[in-house]
Amino acid sequence: MFVDTNTFKLLRIPFSFLLMPLFLFAFSQAESIHLRSALWSFSIIHLLVYPASNGYNSYIDRDETPIGGLEKPPLPTTNLFFATLFLDICALLLSFFCVNRLFALCVLLYIIASRAYSSKQIRLKKHPFAGFFTVVFFQGAFTFYMSYIGIAAYPLELNKLNIILLLGCSLQIAGAYPLTQIYQHQQDLKDGITTISYKLGYVGTFIFTAGMFVLCNLCYFLYFNSLNWLSPFYIIQLFFAPIVAYFAYWFFLVLKNKNEANFKNTMRMNIIAATSMNICFTSLFFIK
Repeated sequence: MFVDTNTFKLLRIPFSFLLMPLFLFAFSQAESIHLRSALWSFSIIHLLVYPASNGYNSYIDRDETPIGGLEKPPLPTTNLFFATLFLDICALLLSFFCVNRLFALCVLLYIIASRAYSSKQIRLKKHPFAGFFTVVFFQGAFTFYMSYIGIAAYPLELNKLNIILLLGCSLQIAGAYPLTQIYQHQQDLKDGITTISYKLGYVGTFIFTAGMFVLCNLCYFLYFNSLNWLSPFYIIQLFFAPIVAYFAYWFFLVLKNKNEANFKNTMRMNIIAATSMNICFTSLFFIK
Protein backbone atom coordinates (compact mmCIF):
# COMPACT_ATOMS: atom_id res chain seq x y z
CA MET A 1 0.00 0.00 0.00
CA PHE A 2 1.37 3.39 -1.00
CA VAL A 3 0.03 6.40 0.88
CA ASP A 4 0.30 9.31 -1.55
CA THR A 5 -0.07 12.98 -0.66
CA ASN A 6 -3.74 13.16 -1.64
CA THR A 7 -4.58 10.06 0.39
CA PHE A 8 -2.86 11.56 3.42
CA LYS A 9 -4.80 14.82 2.95
CA LEU A 10 -8.12 12.98 2.81
CA LEU A 11 -7.44 11.27 6.14
CA ARG A 12 -7.72 14.80 7.57
CA ILE A 13 -5.67 14.05 10.69
CA PRO A 14 -5.69 17.73 11.87
CA PHE A 15 -9.51 17.52 11.87
CA SER A 16 -9.21 15.29 14.94
CA PHE A 17 -8.51 18.47 16.91
CA LEU A 18 -12.16 19.42 16.39
CA LEU A 19 -13.28 16.06 17.80
CA MET A 20 -11.02 16.16 20.87
CA PRO A 21 -13.21 17.95 23.48
CA LEU A 22 -15.15 14.94 24.76
CA PHE A 23 -11.98 12.88 25.28
CA LEU A 24 -10.55 15.75 27.32
CA PHE A 25 -13.85 16.06 29.19
CA ALA A 26 -13.69 12.36 30.08
CA PHE A 27 -10.07 12.88 31.13
CA SER A 28 -11.14 15.68 33.47
CA GLN A 29 -13.93 13.61 35.05
CA ALA A 30 -12.17 10.27 35.45
CA GLU A 31 -11.95 9.14 39.07
CA SER A 32 -8.51 7.66 38.38
CA ILE A 33 -6.16 7.84 35.42
CA HIS A 34 -4.17 4.94 34.02
CA LEU A 35 -1.59 7.03 32.16
CA ARG A 36 -0.30 4.36 29.77
CA SER A 37 -3.83 3.31 28.83
CA ALA A 38 -4.92 6.96 28.46
CA LEU A 39 -2.07 7.76 26.08
CA TRP A 40 -2.76 4.69 23.96
CA SER A 41 -6.50 5.36 23.84
CA PHE A 42 -5.95 9.01 22.88
CA SER A 43 -3.60 8.03 20.05
CA ILE A 44 -5.86 5.23 18.81
CA ILE A 45 -8.98 7.40 18.70
CA HIS A 46 -7.46 10.58 17.27
CA LEU A 47 -4.69 9.24 15.02
CA LEU A 48 -6.30 6.03 13.75
CA VAL A 49 -10.08 5.80 14.25
CA TYR A 50 -11.04 9.38 13.34
CA PRO A 51 -8.73 9.62 10.28
CA ALA A 52 -9.99 6.24 9.03
CA SER A 53 -13.57 7.45 9.42
CA ASN A 54 -12.79 10.69 7.57
CA GLY A 55 -10.97 8.85 4.80
CA TYR A 56 -13.68 6.25 4.28
CA ASN A 57 -16.32 8.98 4.07
CA SER A 58 -14.23 10.79 1.45
CA TYR A 59 -13.63 7.57 -0.49
CA ILE A 60 -17.37 6.87 -0.71
CA ASP A 61 -18.56 10.43 -1.33
CA ARG A 62 -15.78 11.56 -3.71
CA ASP A 63 -16.41 15.16 -2.70
CA GLU A 64 -15.67 17.91 -5.20
CA THR A 65 -16.81 20.70 -2.87
CA PRO A 66 -15.43 21.69 0.57
CA ILE A 67 -15.55 19.14 3.37
CA GLY A 68 -14.58 19.50 7.03
CA GLY A 69 -10.95 20.58 7.14
CA LEU A 70 -10.43 20.73 3.35
CA GLU A 71 -11.67 23.53 1.14
CA LYS A 72 -10.53 21.78 -2.06
CA PRO A 73 -10.46 18.03 -1.46
CA PRO A 74 -8.54 15.93 -4.00
CA LEU A 75 -10.24 12.96 -5.63
CA PRO A 76 -9.68 9.71 -3.73
CA THR A 77 -8.12 6.54 -5.13
CA THR A 78 -8.19 2.91 -3.97
CA ASN A 79 -5.11 3.80 -1.89
CA LEU A 80 -7.44 5.71 0.41
CA PHE A 81 -9.72 2.71 0.92
CA PHE A 82 -6.81 0.44 1.83
CA ALA A 83 -5.33 3.13 4.08
CA THR A 84 -8.59 3.36 6.05
CA LEU A 85 -8.75 -0.44 6.32
CA PHE A 86 -5.16 -0.55 7.57
CA LEU A 87 -5.84 2.17 10.17
CA ASP A 88 -8.98 0.41 11.42
CA ILE A 89 -7.14 -2.91 11.81
CA CYS A 90 -4.27 -1.18 13.64
CA ALA A 91 -6.78 0.57 15.91
CA LEU A 92 -8.46 -2.71 16.85
CA LEU A 93 -5.21 -4.61 17.46
CA LEU A 94 -3.67 -1.83 19.54
CA SER A 95 -6.91 -1.39 21.49
CA PHE A 96 -7.02 -5.09 22.36
CA PHE A 97 -3.34 -5.53 23.25
CA CYS A 98 -2.42 -2.09 24.64
CA VAL A 99 -5.63 -0.93 26.36
CA ASN A 100 -8.25 -3.60 27.16
CA ARG A 101 -10.89 -5.80 25.55
CA LEU A 102 -13.84 -3.57 26.44
CA PHE A 103 -12.14 -0.55 24.86
CA ALA A 104 -11.43 -2.66 21.76
CA LEU A 105 -15.12 -3.63 21.58
CA CYS A 106 -16.11 0.04 21.79
CA VAL A 107 -13.65 0.91 19.01
CA LEU A 108 -15.12 -1.88 16.87
CA LEU A 109 -18.68 -0.61 17.42
CA TYR A 110 -17.59 2.95 16.57
CA ILE A 111 -15.95 1.74 13.34
CA ILE A 112 -19.06 -0.23 12.36
CA ALA A 113 -21.29 2.80 13.00
CA SER A 114 -18.96 5.06 11.02
CA ARG A 115 -18.93 2.68 8.05
CA ALA A 116 -22.71 2.25 8.19
CA TYR A 117 -23.06 6.04 8.17
CA SER A 118 -21.11 6.43 4.92
CA SER A 119 -21.33 3.13 3.04
CA LYS A 120 -23.39 2.90 -0.14
CA GLN A 121 -25.11 -0.26 1.11
CA ILE A 122 -26.50 1.23 4.34
CA ARG A 123 -25.89 4.96 3.90
CA LEU A 124 -27.33 6.23 7.18
CA LYS A 125 -26.22 9.74 6.29
CA LYS A 126 -28.87 10.03 3.55
CA HIS A 127 -31.59 9.70 6.19
CA PRO A 128 -31.88 12.96 8.16
CA PHE A 129 -32.97 11.49 11.49
CA ALA A 130 -31.17 8.13 11.42
CA GLY A 131 -27.94 9.89 10.42
CA PHE A 132 -28.43 12.58 13.05
CA PHE A 133 -29.06 10.16 15.93
CA THR A 134 -26.18 7.91 14.88
CA VAL A 135 -23.70 10.80 14.97
CA VAL A 136 -25.16 12.30 18.15
CA PHE A 137 -24.95 9.01 20.04
CA PHE A 138 -21.59 7.73 18.80
CA GLN A 139 -19.70 11.04 18.74
CA GLY A 140 -21.38 12.12 21.99
CA ALA A 141 -22.23 9.75 24.85
CA PHE A 142 -20.51 6.74 23.29
CA THR A 143 -17.23 8.59 22.66
CA PHE A 144 -17.21 9.86 26.26
CA TYR A 145 -17.89 6.32 27.55
CA MET A 146 -15.22 4.80 25.25
CA SER A 147 -12.70 7.46 26.23
CA TYR A 148 -13.40 6.95 29.94
CA ILE A 149 -12.66 3.22 29.59
CA GLY A 150 -9.34 4.02 27.93
CA ILE A 151 -8.42 6.68 30.48
CA ALA A 152 -9.42 4.92 33.69
CA ALA A 153 -8.93 1.34 32.40
CA TYR A 154 -12.42 0.46 33.69
CA PRO A 155 -15.95 1.40 32.51
CA LEU A 156 -17.96 4.39 33.66
CA GLU A 157 -20.73 3.36 36.05
CA LEU A 158 -24.06 3.91 34.32
CA ASN A 159 -25.91 5.41 37.27
CA LYS A 160 -28.48 8.21 37.04
CA LEU A 161 -25.89 10.97 37.53
CA ASN A 162 -23.53 9.69 34.85
CA ILE A 163 -26.40 9.13 32.41
CA ILE A 164 -27.21 12.85 32.77
CA LEU A 165 -23.57 13.60 31.99
CA LEU A 166 -23.63 11.32 28.93
CA LEU A 167 -26.86 12.95 27.76
CA GLY A 168 -25.17 16.35 28.04
CA CYS A 169 -22.30 15.09 25.85
CA SER A 170 -24.73 13.91 23.16
CA LEU A 171 -26.67 17.18 23.32
CA GLN A 172 -23.39 19.05 22.80
CA ILE A 173 -22.86 17.09 19.57
CA ALA A 174 -26.55 17.51 18.66
CA GLY A 175 -26.01 21.27 18.73
CA ALA A 176 -22.77 21.24 16.76
CA TYR A 177 -23.57 18.63 14.10
CA PRO A 178 -26.31 20.45 12.10
CA LEU A 179 -24.07 23.52 11.83
CA THR A 180 -21.40 21.41 10.13
CA GLN A 181 -23.94 20.57 7.39
CA ILE A 182 -25.30 24.05 6.79
CA TYR A 183 -23.05 24.94 3.84
CA GLN A 184 -23.58 21.61 2.05
CA HIS A 185 -27.34 21.61 1.42
CA GLN A 186 -27.18 21.70 -2.38
CA GLN A 187 -24.24 19.31 -2.71
CA ASP A 188 -25.90 16.84 -0.34
CA LEU A 189 -29.14 16.93 -2.31
CA LYS A 190 -27.16 16.30 -5.48
CA ASP A 191 -25.70 13.20 -3.79
CA GLY A 192 -29.14 11.99 -2.68
CA ILE A 193 -28.59 13.02 0.95
CA THR A 194 -31.18 14.88 3.00
CA THR A 195 -29.56 16.20 6.17
CA ILE A 196 -31.16 17.36 9.40
CA SER A 197 -29.82 20.84 8.64
CA TYR A 198 -31.61 20.88 5.27
CA LYS A 199 -34.84 19.80 6.96
CA LEU A 200 -34.49 22.60 9.50
CA GLY A 201 -33.47 25.27 6.99
CA TYR A 202 -30.82 27.94 7.57
CA VAL A 203 -32.64 29.82 10.32
CA GLY A 204 -34.07 26.64 11.81
CA THR A 205 -30.58 25.12 12.09
CA PHE A 206 -29.39 28.02 14.23
CA ILE A 207 -32.48 27.93 16.43
CA PHE A 208 -32.19 24.15 16.84
CA THR A 209 -28.50 24.45 17.73
CA ALA A 210 -29.26 27.09 20.36
CA GLY A 211 -31.91 24.84 21.89
CA MET A 212 -29.56 21.85 22.02
CA PHE A 213 -26.87 23.87 23.76
CA VAL A 214 -29.35 25.14 26.34
CA LEU A 215 -30.35 21.53 27.11
CA CYS A 216 -26.68 20.51 27.15
CA ASN A 217 -25.96 23.25 29.69
CA LEU A 218 -28.88 22.11 31.80
CA CYS A 219 -27.47 18.57 31.93
CA TYR A 220 -24.04 19.86 32.91
CA PHE A 221 -25.62 21.99 35.64
CA LEU A 222 -27.58 19.03 37.02
CA TYR A 223 -24.46 16.87 36.95
CA PHE A 224 -22.13 19.28 38.74
CA ASN A 225 -24.84 20.49 41.09
CA SER A 226 -25.44 16.88 42.18
CA LEU A 227 -21.73 16.68 42.98
CA ASN A 228 -22.07 19.86 45.07
CA TRP A 229 -19.30 21.31 42.92
CA LEU A 230 -20.58 24.05 40.62
CA SER A 231 -17.20 25.68 39.91
CA PRO A 232 -16.62 23.52 36.78
CA PHE A 233 -20.05 24.48 35.46
CA TYR A 234 -19.20 28.19 35.76
CA ILE A 235 -15.86 27.58 34.06
CA ILE A 236 -17.67 25.87 31.18
CA GLN A 237 -19.91 28.95 30.85
CA LEU A 238 -16.82 31.15 30.68
CA PHE A 239 -15.43 29.16 27.77
CA PHE A 240 -18.84 28.93 26.11
CA ALA A 241 -18.85 32.76 25.88
CA PRO A 242 -16.67 33.12 22.73
CA ILE A 243 -18.65 30.31 21.08
CA VAL A 244 -21.97 32.00 21.82
CA ALA A 245 -20.60 35.37 20.69
CA TYR A 246 -19.48 34.08 17.28
CA PHE A 247 -22.62 31.96 16.94
CA ALA A 248 -24.81 35.05 17.46
CA TYR A 249 -22.70 37.10 15.06
CA TRP A 250 -22.84 34.39 12.38
CA PHE A 251 -26.60 33.97 12.85
CA PHE A 252 -27.01 37.73 12.32
CA LEU A 253 -25.01 37.49 9.08
CA VAL A 254 -27.08 34.55 7.81
CA LEU A 255 -30.34 36.37 8.60
CA LYS A 256 -29.15 39.17 6.31
CA ASN A 257 -27.63 36.95 3.63
CA LYS A 258 -28.06 33.16 3.32
CA ASN A 259 -24.74 32.98 1.44
CA GLU A 260 -23.00 33.59 4.78
CA ALA A 261 -23.87 29.97 5.65
CA ASN A 262 -20.68 28.93 3.87
CA PHE A 263 -17.63 26.72 4.41
CA LYS A 264 -15.41 29.53 5.67
CA ASN A 265 -17.79 30.59 8.44
CA THR A 266 -18.58 26.97 9.35
CA MET A 267 -14.89 26.14 9.84
CA ARG A 268 -14.38 29.32 11.82
CA MET A 269 -17.26 28.30 14.10
CA ASN A 270 -15.81 24.80 14.47
CA ILE A 271 -12.33 26.04 15.31
CA ILE A 272 -13.57 28.56 17.88
CA ALA A 273 -15.79 25.93 19.51
CA ALA A 274 -13.16 23.18 19.55
CA THR A 275 -10.39 25.47 20.81
CA SER A 276 -12.57 26.88 23.58
CA MET A 277 -13.80 23.46 24.71
CA ASN A 278 -10.35 21.84 24.51
CA ILE A 279 -8.89 24.56 26.73
CA CYS A 280 -11.94 24.41 29.00
CA PHE A 281 -11.83 20.66 29.64
CA THR A 282 -8.05 20.69 30.01
CA SER A 283 -8.49 23.42 32.65
CA LEU A 284 -11.07 21.30 34.47
CA PHE A 285 -8.53 18.47 34.71
CA PHE A 286 -5.90 20.67 36.36
CA ILE A 287 -8.45 22.26 38.67
CA LYS A 288 -9.70 18.85 39.78
